[in-house]
Amino acid sequence: MRTIAVIGGSGLYELPGLAHVREVRLKTPFGDPSDAFIVGELGEVRLVFLPRHGRGHRWLPTELNSRANIWGLKKLGAERVLSFSAVGSMREHIAPGHMVVVDQFIDRTRLRPQTFFGDGLVGHVQMADPVCADLAGVLYDSAQAAGATVHRGGTYLCIEGPQFSTRAESTLYRSWGVDVIGMTNLPEARLAREAELCYATVALSTDYDCWHQSEDDVTVEAVIAVMKSNVRTAQEIIRQAAGRLVGERTCSCGHALANALMTSPALVPASTRRRLDLLVGRYLPPLKAKAKRLSPPRRRRTR
Repeated sequence: MRTIAVIGGSGLYELPGLAHVREVRLKTPFGDPSDAFIVGELGEVRLVFLPRHGRGHRWLPTELNSRANIWGLKKLGAERVLSFSAVGSMREHIAPGHMVVVDQFIDRTRLRPQTFFGDGLVGHVQMADPVCADLAGVLYDSAQAAGATVHRGGTYLCIEGPQFSTRAESTLYRSWGVDVIGMTNLPEARLAREAELCYATVALSTDYDCWHQSEDDVTVEAVIAVMKSNVRTAQEIIRQAAGRLVGERTCSCGHALANALMTSPALVPASTRRRLDLLVGRYLPPLKAKAKRLSPPRRRRTR
């Protein structure tokens, strides 16, 4: 049974037909994930859901512990990550309520841990194409089957937040040729690549940010209203995608670290090796078990 991860809003895991549902809480080497993982089975696949901001939306985008989130999904056996996120549209033809299966990212965050590596182990993964093309294709087909108005391809600009853009920033970002703007998909996509997970995003347009002259500026109320109206569509996309993802992966995402590790294995600190064993263990020699200290045998007293 293949395992698929879904990161998004709290309501996505309330899928009709999801069987054997249970909560799993994990401790990770990088701290606590956003919330408990919701695990269930749908047809021939196992689904692992994670509310990105925690149930009740408790975490700012900057506060998201993306390393713990991705590590936890990997620990639970996920191979593919379906990301759902609300975004502002930077294009006239991407109206509120439309969806975009993006294929590129621009990173404007500055306060978030960006990598699993460090502390004596250097790794450089390929990020030229940050989205798994195979998985993106499945999400696009699934969105069409679900009846969504969906656009294939586009650039997602990720800002730090939590404030929305100024009007000057919004106009500048549009001049860069970006299609949508959000606050959550980075470093999530980078970390998924380091964890050798397929990653793709369905970006839900909720507003026109603040660049549009004839539309209202973005508000929390508008964002929530559009998100609520599209929960059922997002659930149907998940259902459709699950039925299409029952086979093994044929993309290169599962071998992203094959030529990425730079540090000589003999120089990797044991503590770093243990912390990252879930991710890099198959590329490094096995850790040597610690030898047990034996007490000297007691000398028997003789008269």
